[in-house]
Amino acid sequence: MKKLTFNHVALLVALVVLCVLPFTVTGYVLYVANLLMVYVVLALGMHVVIGEAGQFALSHTAFYGIGIYTAGIVNSAWHPPFVVSILAGGLLSAVIGYIIGLLALRMRDIYLALATFAFGEAMQWVFLNWEGVTGGSNGMRLSPAEFFGLKLTSDLQAYPFLIIVTALMLWLTVALSRSQFGSALRAVRESDVAATAMGVDARAMKQSAFAISGAFAGVAGGMYTLFVSYINPESLGFQTTILVLTMVVVGGIGSVRGAVAGAMTFGIISELLRGAPSVQELIYGVILMGFMMFKPNGLFADRKRRVARPAAEEGLGGGAAKGDHP
Repeated sequence: MKKLTFNHVALLVALVVLCVLPFTVTGYVLYVANLLMVYVVLALGMHVVIGEAGQFALSHTAFYGIGIYTAGIVNSAWHPPFVVSILAGGLLSAVIGYIIGLLALRMRDIYLALATFAFGEAMQWVFLNWEGVTGGSNGMRLSPAEFFGLKLTSDLQAYPFLIIVTALMLWLTVALSRSQFGSALRAVRESDVAATAMGVDARAMKQSAFAISGAFAGVAGGMYTLFVSYINPESLGFQTTILVLTMVVVGGIGSVRGAVAGAMTFGIISELLRGAPSVQELIYGVILMGFMMFKPNGLFADRKRRVARPAAEEGLGGGAAKGDHP
């Protein structure tokens, strides 16, 4: 019989909470729960491009907005099952992400961050000014999402579908991280030259990371349309990018569990500070600077080291006891 690990216990607790939640809370709490699931998928997407591939990109909110508007427009025009509109948003974001990934072939570090930041700002300008498509600064009303005739008009109706999509995206992230493809991404993260010498196509890996990250953000945008009836383009600015970046950095860059924990924590904090947006920017900035300076590996790095150290010490002790054995 396998011993229960921290991950198993955390997963069981999360499942129990998710199952009980709809029967014990009010509508606003369900709205926050739905929003947290969107943040989890957003953070997982940023984890792929920053944590797995090591590409410091600041264009995540742009792909999120593309997913929202694409899903909203497809749903309003043709009223397909919401799965189709979510896939449309994810696909378009993935294609644009793959194109933006060309920047990663020519730039790195701060230059890549600035270039992707510029793309994000340009997309917000598009959201604010392309009135014929996005509604411009007035925003856009979203038609209720549908699922084979069932209209999702409340947070409670959208809740189970959001759980399913979030669980699927989490499973895909874990599967990617454990696959040979994930190993190739991490090889590129550590050294382009070394990865290429081992036969990894670094160019393809970087573009793929941007495409996958964009797809995750686009899917998160489509998920948002399941329980929200209005989108304001001003909410798709740099502040949202900083929020998601804070989730990933504080949770632990390169840690799937850290991305999920960071999304849950800072999603709740952002709701508590909703009435003071200027304070939010200050708090996120201070937190980011503090973690970059004093705990760059995030909250989960120390736990990994604490687990690894006794094992290493045991290995050293075992080696000494064995004497001449190799």
